[in-house]
Amino acid sequence: MTQMMADKVLAPAIKIERIHKRFGDLHALKGIDLTIQQGEFFGLLGPNGAGKSTLINILAGLLKPTHGKVSIMGHDVMDDYQAARLSLGVVPQELVFDPFFNVREMLRFQAGYFGRGRENDAWVDEVIENLGLTDKAHTNMRKLSGGMKRRALIAQALVHKPPVIVLDEPTAGVDVELRQMLWAFIKKLNADGHTIILTTHYLEEAETLCERVAMMKQGEIVALDTTANLLSKLPGKNLRLNLGEASLPPALLPMLKSGENGVYTLALTELNQVEFALSALREAKINVEDMQLIEADLEDVFMSLVGGKNGQYESN
Repeated sequence: MTQMMADKVLAPAIKIERIHKRFGDLHALKGIDLTIQQGEFFGLLGPNGAGKSTLINILAGLLKPTHGKVSIMGHDVMDDYQAARLSLGVVPQELVFDPFFNVREMLRFQAGYFGRGRENDAWVDEVIENLGLTDKAHTNMRKLSGGMKRRALIAQALVHKPPVIVLDEPTAGVDVELRQMLWAFIKKLNADGHTIILTTHYLEEAETLCERVAMMKQGEIVALDTTANLLSKLPGKNLRLNLGEASLPPALLPMLKSGENGVYTLALTELNQVEFALSALREAKINVEDMQLIEADLEDVFMSLVGGKNGQYESN
């Protein structure tokens, strides 16, 4: 192995150095520094306008950074575009497809763009099978349902077998069956050595799947750590109360985090607040139908740093 080849093998999957991107007066990215190692399952999170899509478009070579440098598997995305693009597969948010071909034809054409011919057909078949597209392989793309088009776009990003895969909101608006099938396949790819970068507005997905997470806000990274370390930095717990048809007593309103249909979640900073809550409920003569003490999750960390909505946040 030559020294150049060795350097590529040992290079990070993605290296982003002091990236700035301006659109006129809008400073979309403000000096992003980020290194993702080969084989990682990495989460990129942030609310609407955080700059995630801008960063992904720079990775894909669709946007040129105003300042800074980006490389994929050791290949500069501007100076060595062809090798960098060959190393990357991107699943976009938008359903963009060629309407003139069936699924298998579309995938073969896509593989051809990357210099892969008939010898790649076995991999095409594996991707089609693992994404549940076997019975749709000869169906025109225009005739597929929204969920099936999403599967085909994921297959399209994987068809040249890239070592680095970016999934930009891949499960937005898809059914549970597809979500489970997709994650089973993606986890297998990661176990086989592929690097996965995930953006998602389902924070439980990031918490379950990602080893490390970067949280973005207004063009900057405001948190970067392992998922476990981020969770440990928020020691608070939540108390979930099911009060049936009763309303929460006024004494507990300052602790209220969320509430709907008689189920209330209280944010705790100390465990002795549990007794305070129960005492307030007894005083108000309210029966507790169910009670759970819940550890902080990635959503709590996210909201404490960048804000958002309960359960979901708007993506960019």
